[in-house]
Amino acid sequence: MALSESDYLTQLQDLLPPGIAWPRDPDCYLTRLLSGLAVELARIDARAERLIIEADPRETNELLMDFERMCGLPDPCAVSISDEITTSERRRAILAVLTGIGGQSAAYFVQLAESLGYSITVTEFPLHDVNSTVEDPLYSDPWQYAWQVEMPSVRIDEFTVNDTVSDPLAWWGNILLECLIRRYMPAHTTVIFTYRGT
Repeated sequence: MALSESDYLTQLQDLLPPGIAWPRDPDCYLTRLLSGLAVELARIDARAERLIIEADPRETNELLMDFERMCGLPDPCAVSISDEITTSERRRAILAVLTGIGGQSAAYFVQLAESLGYSITVTEFPLHDVNSTVEDPLYSDPWQYAWQVEMPSVRIDEFTVNDTVSDPLAWWGNILLECLIRRYMPAHTTVIFTYRGT
């Protein structure tokens, strides 16, 4: 709890030497001078106490931009999705970056997609070995580093009159989810995206 102006005034007066040359009356010039100093000391004390609260990303206001810079936010994957984001959403994004532990399992990527409101299926391509059955597909060595993410497509754009000859006739994708999965996927793997209904 921050000290008040009267607390600081009392402390400053207690530092004065004894004697009638150092009066402590409320109306004297010395008390008024010390009162002015006490106001500033109380203000600095209150700001220091506020800084302790600001150090918590769940409560920060003034240091919000510093936390975002430190965490690499706003997220480059989500910048084009929405320009309007509330302060509480910004705090949650900071907290997610600071507390996220990541993962490399299929379950981690399913949970990552669910946190954004998407349902995905992850398929891995195991090598054919002695424990495989004859119905199992035959994958060569490079396939052990590939995995497939099947997801719903968010946007399907089709060729219009304003498009050029080099534009595709139709394209689809989920830019946000693809960006996040590519960012967090293990570096030695290759991810293949497929879309339901396409």
